[in-house]
Amino acid sequence: MPIKRKQVSVRKPRSDAQRNRERILEVAKEAFTRSGANTSLDDIARDAGVGPGTLYRHFPAREELLEAVYRTEIEKLASAEQKFAEELPPIEALRAWLLLFVDYIAAKQLIAPALNALVGDPKKVFEVSYARIHEVLRALVKRAIKSGDIRKDLDPIDLLRALIGVANVATSPDWQQSARRLVDILITGSRPAK
Repeated sequence: MPIKRKQVSVRKPRSDAQRNRERILEVAKEAFTRSGANTSLDDIARDAGVGPGTLYRHFPAREELLEAVYRTEIEKLASAEQKFAEELPPIEALRAWLLLFVDYIAAKQLIAPALNALVGDPKKVFEVSYARIHEVLRALVKRAIKSGDIRKDLDPIDLLRALIGVANVATSPDWQQSARRLVDILITGSRPAK
């Protein structure tokens, strides 16, 4: 006789619960960026306009909140690729995404040490994000090559290395302005020789 299996339906979160989660993530990113990983979770809940119970229902541990903030930033960066590709010419889409990547590096520099300290295996989180970023950048570069705006021999990783390099040797608070200027230098240098 066949065994009857109970069907489990996965419900979408209520819209107010989803808004609360998104607000918590926004406030947590700002708080972690400003004050580090040991920011009070109760303060985050208060600033997000929710009770501590709501925060802990979504993120039972600090590590889960940190990881969710980091993953959310990766997804914003990844989804921007599609938006830019639809709205801008290929070379401008690439430039806009690289500028957004500079902002991502700034957030990562502040959140990554906290993840390293708190999450059991942060390497997995970073590996997934690196693969996603590489995939998105490859698509943008491929479109720019196809349009003739970028040299055919450009390796997308070279663009990432240059921007990450600026961030890693940063000794002054204005490194982001330098990295933004570097985006334009990289775009200009990536154009086909005439």
